Amino acid sequence: MSRSGEDDALDALDARLLLLLIDEPRLGVLECARRLSVARGTVQARLERLTRRGVLTGFPPRIDLAAMGYGLTAFAILEISQGRRGEVAERLTELDEVCEVHATTGQGDLLVRIVARSNEDLQRVIDEMVDVEWVQRTSTSIALSTPVAPRVRPLLERLVRDAAKD
Repeated sequence: MSRSGEDDALDALDARLLLLLIDEPRLGVLECARRLSVARGTVQARLERLTRRGVLTGFPPRIDLAAMGYGLTAFAILEISQGRRGEVAERLTELDEVCEVHATTGQGDLLVRIVARSNEDLQRVIDEMVDVEWVQRTSTSIALSTPVAPRVRPLLERLVRDAAKD
């Protein structure tokens, strides 16, 4: 059970609705209902429940950072002073080129996804990260390509397939 007391499991209709919105995020509730062959109120209620539970967090446009001039993506592993994760993460949000920060286990404390315009620009961003108080060491790798982009579709499709088996 989730904190709100609702069952955390998505059902096939939730998955089909999310797949539809992944493919066409600008669809309205009425069109979603038509394509899913359910009532408009059903779609509205599902969207509200998925939003309330934090499954659906918004409808941002997909932005191609390379087309914006940020063709270089890198990942930095930061080792930081113990107990300073929050402060370092807060300071990293001040660097515009920092796209994501994840607290990790294993080697390093934070995994940071960075974009840059060039190798020289990446060096500038790394220098700024190293200058953040409590950052002790960094190790950076440049992404050469993205053979698998961030995705949730396979998980949603599995849910639909599994429901069809029942």
